[in-house]
Amino acid sequence: MYEVKLSSKNQIVIPREARDALRLKTGDKLLVVVRGDTVILLPKPKKYSKAITGIAKGLYPSNYPERERDNW
Repeated sequence: MYEVKLSSKNQIVIPREARDALRLKTGDKLLVVVRGDTVILLPKPKKYSKAITGIAKGLYPSNYPERERDNW
């Protein structure tokens, strides 16, 4: 956990350890997610399709598509 200070221009400096963990470099864009009183910073994916690949892996059985087609 790190403490940062909000500047008069409403800017903060992201600590080096956080930048390294997110693999951020100059010019990268971030997504800011607000959940109640919590703020989450995420690196903006260059390609959303690549970022979500495999997100549902293990969520459905391997024969799920075939079973659904059989139900049609």
